[in-house]
Amino acid sequence: MSTKKFEGQVAIVTGAGKGIGYEVAKQLAQHGANVVMNDRNPDLLKEASDRINALGGGTTVPVAGDAGSIDLIQSLVDEAVNRFGKVTIAIASAGITLFGDFLAYEQEPFQQVMSVNLQGSFFLAQRAAREMVKQKSGGSILFMSSVTGHQAHKDLAAYGMTKAGLELLAKNLVIELSQHKITVNTVAPGATLTERTLEDEDYKSTWARITPMGRAGNVQDVANAVLFLVSPESCHITGQNLIVDGGWSAVSVSPY
Repeated sequence: MSTKKFEGQVAIVTGAGKGIGYEVAKQLAQHGANVVMNDRNPDLLKEASDRINALGGGTTVPVAGDAGSIDLIQSLVDEAVNRFGKVTIAIASAGITLFGDFLAYEQEPFQQVMSVNLQGSFFLAQRAAREMVKQKSGGSILFMSSVTGHQAHKDLAAYGMTKAGLELLAKNLVIELSQHKITVNTVAPGATLTERTLEDEDYKSTWARITPMGRAGNVQDVANAVLFLVSPESCHITGQNLIVDGGWSAVSVSPY
């Protein structure tokens, strides 16, 4: 990609304080986009935003809060418009993974997962799309799915359900938004090395052993796929899902 591929673009990225969301925001800014970054943790988010801004390129602005809150979502869109004049890219990267046995799963963690993963993604897409329609210049929306939306994974019934739902949402929005030149796609990461997953000391070696490509993914692998799907090169791709898992879902070897 050229270093200024996203110059003039204004993106919103949730879950951007660390991990995949941070890498996506960083790459967008390095390629010239201005980015409104969101994370629940205000200190983590400010540090992440400052770090990206120090690299040069586009400007990032931190807006902390719960990505499942509709009021917060609207404030992200408002900040993008008030600060940069428009919204052209919206990436719902925030997500909660709460493991639990199906027969014992409680209402509170279920609602937390639904609020961020589904409600937050749905309404970020809606509020960003409203602005894109007003602008009459098109745009790109991307949801962060998961291989667990395709393959059964122990103790992730609620989480997997949300990820499968996001992929169908992207397909459905083709009907709603294509006339406005807005693309909607999903990326489904497999095992990915992040601050959270590396808390498990066996994670890296386990997934290297059972992934056909011989390693777990990294945040750059996923961000590269995301940037492609929100770039001009993919303007005729919509309603699609791109799995980034080193071939794991083709064989589906259990880590357990």
